[in-house]
Amino acid sequence: MEAREVADLFDQAVQRLRRTVEDGESDDGSDLLRQLVVDHGLVVPDSVTNRRLVPHHNSMIDDAGRAGPGWSGSGGAAVRLAVGRLADPDRVVRAAACDLLGFASAVHGDDLRAVAATALITLAATEADPEVHWSIARALGATCDPRALPTLVSLAHSPDSDVRFQVAAAVPMVLDDPPAEAGEAVLIDLCADPDARVREWATFGLGWLSTADGNAVRRALWDRTRDVDPEVRAEGARGLARRRDARALPLVRELLAQDEVHNFTIKAAAYLGDPSLLPLLAGFDPDADHVAEALRECDPQRRDRRNDLAWRLLLAVHSRRPDWAVTVAGERCDLDLQLDIADGADRSAYWCVDGLLRRAGDDPERAAELAIADLTPARAAAER
Repeated sequence: MEAREVADLFDQAVQRLRRTVEDGESDDGSDLLRQLVVDHGLVVPDSVTNRRLVPHHNSMIDDAGRAGPGWSGSGGAAVRLAVGRLADPDRVVRAAACDLLGFASAVHGDDLRAVAATALITLAATEADPEVHWSIARALGATCDPRALPTLVSLAHSPDSDVRFQVAAAVPMVLDDPPAEAGEAVLIDLCADPDARVREWATFGLGWLSTADGNAVRRALWDRTRDVDPEVRAEGARGLARRRDARALPLVRELLAQDEVHNFTIKAAAYLGDPSLLPLLAGFDPDADHVAEALRECDPQRRDRRNDLAWRLLLAVHSRRPDWAVTVAGERCDLDLQLDIADGADRSAYWCVDGLLRRAGDDPERAAELAIADLTPARAAAER
């Protein structure tokens, strides 16, 4: 696609977005922007994606023009167009440019995310329009770039609830594990937002997407279990359950008894691992998402069998390679057990215990052989 065609498609998206912003129409041109980035791939060379934050949009455009073959053709034209339009005096154009960078980040991942985040962070430092703030927040979430967190924290103070909603959805996407204190704090604040949609997504992000834990996190989640909105209450209960907080047990029991049960509620039951939930879980299709997992975790005999197999797997690896460091461990916010092996030569690997045992037909001895075989070729390759 030629640069003119890229620009024409973008301009059509702008006109649709303008009607959404000014007249409330539902078609905001997103389909055109998605078509642009899906049909006409954006390839960003390492020399550009590794750049640090630059002070002016124009310098980024110059870099794009000099970057070489990775920026040639329609992909390069689309990237230069999006970054260049971020400085347009028309707020709708700036918003559409942010949307384009966000869609491209979602489609092309690491090829574009760093340069998109840099451009969006730079724009946010001077942008004052809430429509553009909305697009910046959404696009930054698509970049999954931790550098975006301070910008999102700032946007969380917007008087526009739609902007705060996008922030609540975006912050979990840019958090490291464990999450930065600023990210944890902004989600806690948004959990108490006046707008129910913001509270719901902030509670979901804090409780289900994030591994943040501690008194402040649990207090925020517990407060939401008494929210006036039922969806927010459910997110608070599931978030507490993921941290294996016993206060969530009666709340999850209520959610399991409802006519429609979210699959995350089934998984919340698995985190709690309480036998009293088995009668409720027995009414679900064992092949449905998370049901078998919840049945195992809530059944002491099944859970003990899995733990015994994991222990025997550890012993089987150790008996074969006593010179290797072997551990089996699980995280509070994770249902899986993980087998970690280090060979003493700065090489290591890990496996999901359940997955490894499935490969071996639930035979710990065979699973140990598979793990050693998996690690040995990697070790041999590293030594060559």
